[in-house]
Amino acid sequence: MPYEDLREFIRDLEQAGELKRIKTPVSCHLEITEITDRISKAGGPALLFENVEESPIPVLINALGSRRRMLMALGVESYADIAGRLNEILDFKSPQGILEKVKLLPKFAELGAVFPKRVKRGPCQEIVLQEGEFDLRRLPVLQCWPEDGGRFITFPLVFTAHPVTGRRNVGMYRMQLYDACTTGMHWQIHKHGASHWRTALERGERMPVAVAIGGDPILTFAAIFPLPDDVDEMLLAGFLRGKPVPMVKCLTNDLEVPATAEIVLEGYVDPQELRTEGPFGDHTGFYTEADNYPVFHVTCVTHRRSPIYQTTIVGRPPMEDCWMGEAVGEIAKPVLRRQFPEIVDMHLPFEGVFHNLAIVSIRKAYPGHARKIMNALWGTGQLMFTKVVIVVDDDVPVQDPGYVAWYVLNNIDPERDIQFTLGPVDALDHASRLPAYGSKMGIDATRKWPSEGFTRPWPRENRMTAEIQRKVDEKWRTLFGK
Repeated sequence: MPYEDLREFIRDLEQAGELKRIKTPVSCHLEITEITDRISKAGGPALLFENVEESPIPVLINALGSRRRMLMALGVESYADIAGRLNEILDFKSPQGILEKVKLLPKFAELGAVFPKRVKRGPCQEIVLQEGEFDLRRLPVLQCWPEDGGRFITFPLVFTAHPVTGRRNVGMYRMQLYDACTTGMHWQIHKHGASHWRTALERGERMPVAVAIGGDPILTFAAIFPLPDDVDEMLLAGFLRGKPVPMVKCLTNDLEVPATAEIVLEGYVDPQELRTEGPFGDHTGFYTEADNYPVFHVTCVTHRRSPIYQTTIVGRPPMEDCWMGEAVGEIAKPVLRRQFPEIVDMHLPFEGVFHNLAIVSIRKAYPGHARKIMNALWGTGQLMFTKVVIVVDDDVPVQDPGYVAWYVLNNIDPERDIQFTLGPVDALDHASRLPAYGSKMGIDATRKWPSEGFTRPWPRENRMTAEIQRKVDEKWRTLFGK
């Protein structure tokens, strides 16, 4: 069953031994980061800081910082459970005959039950603070790293509506705290929120914005999932939950937010107003430089009684965002294979921080097939940011970095098998020649065919026979006592 709110998730984490409550006084100025960074890299639990020096509100962090906690958040035993449900939807064909139509009724009912549902009121509006009654600086917002430009809200669900179509977008964009009622809004150029902002700028219109902090963890996951522009993230959340997300209308604009959120910030962005944002210690493990970004003006704050502030830190992996990214990659594979059925598996190593390295195995069917896949991935959604794509044969375990390195380094002739191209890169890539624009590299590490100009014999791997492996398996305990 899906979690109704963040509090149910915290309860289950604690019962599962996946959460530690910390009562020792700590500061949100760097101290929580240092504690959490050590715990993240040691594979430790979620942390609930109950005695934060700067605020009476407790801080939850690292809640999704392991595979087990991600699976708990999504309510599944493995990511394959969700991938299987996606495959069922993707396999849909028009029913032939009345019997097939009747059999599909439960599936139609399931799909119809996942659309967001507006409710009259929700816990997120138990306490209402209008302009002059709130001060954002009283929230336990972290300064994560020593050279950060200030304190940053790092786990917000940012709700906007397209100024023309009205279609909703929910994204996760960091927000630098400026003063009692304004923050930055880090809408990178490629993000959907930035697209809404550019349309509002063209129309000369103020854009309503709402921010939800803390909620059912599936909502957080949906906000980071790379969906097409016209797909509502709350619809995806409903699909993952198996029931609708209850939404409540904001009090000072027409946007809707999750009814069970812990804290909601309502307000607007004036598209013509920009302000310096950053630096910020980012998920690459390096600081991103200060730049001009839109300003979010908060006009109303609502929250639950005794709210919980959920946040995260990013930096050199592994960290919480790595496990979230892994879940995205595993769940998105069925969709990727629909477009490219030759793909067997794909791995985005944590060290590649999502957009620096993709290792892809394929069923090679024709000359140049590996290069086709490289270029196809660079033209697909957020995979366009991938700096290095390595393509290997279908029998290579892409999740095993040692095996991949051995296989690739043995199988490539660098001049022949490496290609370069130019295109968009992640806005956080500090090494690119220009902001958001640079080069990518593709490596074809597949076995080369005569039809690809390779006329030498391709050697076989020296592997033991299955029969000898079986015999040794039977003798292993006798040989070594275990």
